[in-house]
Amino acid sequence: MKKFIALLLTGTLAVSVLGGCGGKGGDDKVIKVAASATPHAELLEQAKPILAEQGYDLQVTVFDDYVQPNEVVESGDFDANYFQHIPYLDSFNEEKGTHLVNAGGIHYEPFGIYPGTKSALADVADGDSVAVPNDTTNEARALLLLQDNGLITLKDGAGLSATVNDIVDNPHNLEIVELEAAQVPRVVEEVAFVVLNGNYALEAGYSVARDALAYESADSEAAKTYVNVIAVKEGNEGAEKIKALVDTLKSDAIKTYINDTYDGAVIPFA
Repeated sequence: MKKFIALLLTGTLAVSVLGGCGGKGGDDKVIKVAASATPHAELLEQAKPILAEQGYDLQVTVFDDYVQPNEVVESGDFDANYFQHIPYLDSFNEEKGTHLVNAGGIHYEPFGIYPGTKSALADVADGDSVAVPNDTTNEARALLLLQDNGLITLKDGAGLSATVNDIVDNPHNLEIVELEAAQVPRVVEEVAFVVLNGNYALEAGYSVARDALAYESADSEAAKTYVNVIAVKEGNEGAEKIKALVDTLKSDAIKTYINDTYDGAVIPFA
């Protein structure tokens, strides 16, 4: 039921905001944000009435990829986006020559290993397949989690730049299937396990508390490294409406909503 409600909300957001979000605007009371559906757009929906009390009109457009949200902020068509963590933001800037900066950390989504055709890590067999995101930072994060659970070993120092080429020990001869992040949950019936970003796990109906076979701990360094942020074009981070947006998303009301809604798959960032 929760998945159905989330999808219904996402559909409502996508339809309603696309009709009311056109072109560039100079209205300092309008905040145009590009976001992933879950949990980002859902949290922004909760922020709307709070910001409305302050005189702001929050307009949200839902995107289902990790590229366009940055492009539309770089172009100035949107004021901000909310979908990514800092390593991805830094990597995108370096690769694309964009000028996006962190305006405030909002939440952390534990990366998890979830069941595909196998329901326990102990059931892993020789030649099993594991699907992971293929973008630079998230693939490294997935591989590090597989290493932490004894499924592979990476060469020393691979860290956040790790790729499949850095695997030095693969005792189960696992096939690492690299897919665009949004595609990973769609192959659960074809691979033994999937390693998912928190938002895509939610969209696939998984939660950390109920379904993850292993996940990053809430008190780990990953919580700081992979905090999801409000990103804006450099120079706009001090705008009053951006400060209002960040403050609202970090408010007690939004933190309570996160804790009551996401079964540990989303954690407010202090």
